[in-house]
Amino acid sequence: MTPMSSKLFTPVKIGNLELSNRIVVSPMCQYSAVEGTVTDWHLMHLGQYAISGAGLVFVEATGVEAEGRISPGCPGLYNDENETGMARIVKFFRDYGNTKIGIQLAHAGRKASVDYPWNGGKPLSCENGGWVTSAPSPDPFAPGWPQSTAVDAQGLERIKQAFVQATERAVRAGFDIIEIHAAHGYLMHQFLSPISNKRDDEYGGSLENRLRFPFEIFEAVRNAAPEEIPVGVRVSATDWVSEGWALEDTIELAKRLEERGCVYIDVSSGGSSPAQEIDAGAGYQTGFAAEIKRQTNLATIAVGLITDAQQAETIIRTGQADLIALARGMLYDPRWPWHAAEALNAAAAFPPQYQRCHPSLQGEPIPGNPPLQK
Repeated sequence: MTPMSSKLFTPVKIGNLELSNRIVVSPMCQYSAVEGTVTDWHLMHLGQYAISGAGLVFVEATGVEAEGRISPGCPGLYNDENETGMARIVKFFRDYGNTKIGIQLAHAGRKASVDYPWNGGKPLSCENGGWVTSAPSPDPFAPGWPQSTAVDAQGLERIKQAFVQATERAVRAGFDIIEIHAAHGYLMHQFLSPISNKRDDEYGGSLENRLRFPFEIFEAVRNAAPEEIPVGVRVSATDWVSEGWALEDTIELAKRLEERGCVYIDVSSGGSSPAQEIDAGAGYQTGFAAEIKRQTNLATIAVGLITDAQQAETIIRTGQADLIALARGMLYDPRWPWHAAEALNAAAAFPPQYQRCHPSLQGEPIPGNPPLQK
């Protein structure tokens, strides 16, 4: 491969937003916020990716209301303190970073109010810092989980307005791009999937009805954000459960989102039911992204066990997706884009403070410390 021939390291546009390459850092829950406000941990965690050479970095799933957080340690964007904390992260990216930054707006629905993963991730009672959850239907996520409150008309409007207000806060904070979380069994996915949506009103039953509330949320967010800020959606392409949400449903969702101004789809899978049977392996979700890309004009992001530079290059070069996203791989190696660029004879952005570590400069004297004359 000749220098600079890598497709992974070519620029790409998502709507009006141009990225320097096709590497995305996925939203990754850190369970380290306080009352919904990000902390120094987030500045450290996200700050390392600001100089990683990736094209785009997403802040983790961010609750549009306190009830919508996954855990008490998850961030939100529902008050001024939350907004100020997010703006601090964005400012760091502007001052020191070489990548764009986005936010994933979310509501956890019946999967909210859980303990931290390192404590077992079980549902929290109200006495132990949890809260009553809301969902399309009262059915619990899994045996031993509490029932949720079925969202009524007033609740639907409250949640919609929470997404609108969170969007307005995200814009003020300075984010480059907004993603709506409709995957992994959280509230938007709960409305989409027949596993979790047992309603008998206009928001349940047929596919047309189950699409209704997620479309209302998307349209509300799209209308609340300036035209120049792209809005996309993360989806679970399949529930991995018989009679659940399936790829053909996702394709219909994607086509109709495109009509409403969506510019990209971030394609994951699963999370709606503990009965899921996932056939996981290297790039196991890439085929879903490829099929959505084939049937729509949306930019697609492929995720899921993408770990190797050549693997990522192949996904882009063969047209399976427009971008690839990493989470665990970036946790393990925050300099993954630098190392991928070396493997592909390409170039990734380095902050000037770190340029001397580039392999092409190994052995060069540190500026101001010339070698001694022999």
